[in-house]
Amino acid sequence: MASPNSTFTELVSTTFRKHRKEIKDNVSNRNAFLKYMMKKGNQRTEDGGLTIACPLDYAENSTYQRYSDWDILDISASEVISAAEYQWRQVAINVVASGRELRINSGESKIINLAKSRIKNALRTYNNNFSSDLYSDGTASNQINGLQAIIADSGQGTVGGINSTTAANAFWRNTVQSAAAPLQGGGAVTVSETTIENEIMLPLWLELDRGPSDAPDLIVMSNDYYQFYENSQVSIKRYMDADKAQGGFVSLKYKNADVMHDGNSGIPTAHGYMINTDYFGLCVHKDADLEIVEDQRPINQDGVITPILWMGNLECSNRAQQGVFKA
Repeated sequence: MASPNSTFTELVSTTFRKHRKEIKDNVSNRNAFLKYMMKKGNQRTEDGGLTIACPLDYAENSTYQRYSDWDILDISASEVISAAEYQWRQVAINVVASGRELRINSGESKIINLAKSRIKNALRTYNNNFSSDLYSDGTASNQINGLQAIIADSGQGTVGGINSTTAANAFWRNTVQSAAAPLQGGGAVTVSETTIENEIMLPLWLELDRGPSDAPDLIVMSNDYYQFYENSQVSIKRYMDADKAQGGFVSLKYKNADVMHDGNSGIPTAHGYMINTDYFGLCVHKDADLEIVEDQRPINQDGVITPILWMGNLECSNRAQQGVFKA
């Protein structure tokens, strides 16, 4: 007869592997930004490397020319591509049970219930923390780049190994709309339901809009700013299509962008982000994409540990097309 330890480990491993896609979907279903990226297929896998290399498009090709007949064509090399280098970040969540718990729950139904409860607890913990990491400033030890780091309040900073505070790297700055010093000039703006659209959002949109195929497609807001925006639309509310609403997020529209509130996931208060998700992605190592590994048994403790591992980072290939609006 199998020991409680081996039965528990097998139950955890089998359950997790069988439902891994569902588990990943559950992670994205609680985070508007992640869900939007996943829906667009903006996740890729890598099989190694010291860093995650993300190619950048930061300048136009200088060989564009108008010509006639036998004019000489410009075939000079154009240095339009560089790369941001993002560090690999790792996450582990462990499903654990002590020897006492395993022996107490050694009956078939009890051991199954124990395994289910421990998996549920581990994944809820992972969901909450990873969702917060996606909106973080990335300053915690071994934390992924969060939205606050890539779309910074200052518009500058070092992201992907590129220091945007230098004039030479000005192309790598995101756009900032501050109510205290608005893009359109003039005095400070008090953010409210009467000012958020025309005095806060519109000037930022105009800075980022490069036409229908190159404009923000997602706007995520803290709860307070979303409430201002919804109240401003009281007579003309436009909700997103039913498919997205059925995915767990009810949202409004602004221009062609979906507007979602995600304040419970870690967005700081009095903030909104205009995101062109074409330039965002989640890079994950193929061998650590929520992979479950062999159980570990401490040499000086009575119990079993089943680790689940993730390794990757959030990446952005064009910060200039991203914007933040804030107090």
